[in-house]
Amino acid sequence: QVQLVESGGGTVQTGGSLKLSCATSARTFRIYTMGWFRQAPGKEREFVAGIRASDDAYYGDVGKGRFFISRDYTKNMMNLQMRNLNPDDTAVYYCAAGTPRDIIRTEEVYDYWGQGTQVTVSA
Repeated sequence: QVQLVESGGGTVQTGGSLKLSCATSARTFRIYTMGWFRQAPGKEREFVAGIRASDDAYYGDVGKGRFFISRDYTKNMMNLQMRNLNPDDTAVYYCAAGTPRDIIRTEEVYDYWGQGTQVTVSA
């Protein structure tokens, strides 16, 4: 059973920064592709960023130039550093993990999901 535990959500003002983290087991961390998705009220879940076990990173349009995804091998943790946040970034952010595949930006390739963490950006 793969478990993913997100942390780091909260409320921040426009222009601020937040760092989200996703903890998992060492085995999952070494093998699985991991990613971040988000879902705002009334909207579909969308891809934010993903990172392969090889450390190759991919970004969705929502976070290009503002978000940075990384792996912390000392803690078996994936991080998402978000900068210059705006109210459109308000959403529940989900950590996901999946067996390696060619596709990385669609939620169908991820097998496991965390509970989600709320990010709220005030104007």
